[in-house]
Amino acid sequence: MKERLTTNSRKWFGVLMAVLLYYIVHEGAHFIVALCCGAFDRINFMGIGVQIAAHTELMAPMQTAIFCVVGSIASLLAAYALVWAAKFITKSGSKVLKAVGYYATIALLLLDPLYLTVLYRFVGGGDMNGILLFGLPEIVVVLVYGAVGVVNIGIIVKYIYPAYKKAFAGNEE
Repeated sequence: MKERLTTNSRKWFGVLMAVLLYYIVHEGAHFIVALCCGAFDRINFMGIGVQIAAHTELMAPMQTAIFCVVGSIASLLAAYALVWAAKFITKSGSKVLKAVGYYATIALLLLDPLYLTVLYRFVGGGDMNGILLFGLPEIVVVLVYGAVGVVNIGIIVKYIYPAYKKAFAGNEE
């Protein structure tokens, strides 16, 4: 029972750290752009979510578009950095680091593609509203993020899951 409790605690800690890392990366990118544009308003805490509010009326349309897209770009770049780092993380002796690496990689690979293909419709548009200021049709943005999501699922299935499964199997207590 103790081993199972430790495993479950490690998994939940990994999930919580993945969510925290996602918010730091995604919302942190929004925060930096808002500061650079002189439009930062406040940080909104909404349930388990966090949102950077900006005075978009002080921003040019292109600045608003950049403000909205930069969060997903930062998340995806961080995800691909974690995919690359998996070869080092999986060799670590720390099961906690492996759990955080595993769940953070999955969260960063999937959350923005899922949000920008499906979920944005249920929360008033959010980042999608600003991304559309680039002049792209909404369907193009949805298809691009959908394709990114499919590629990222492939990365998880073919590389991330097997690498971490092997790493945890070889490190049983």
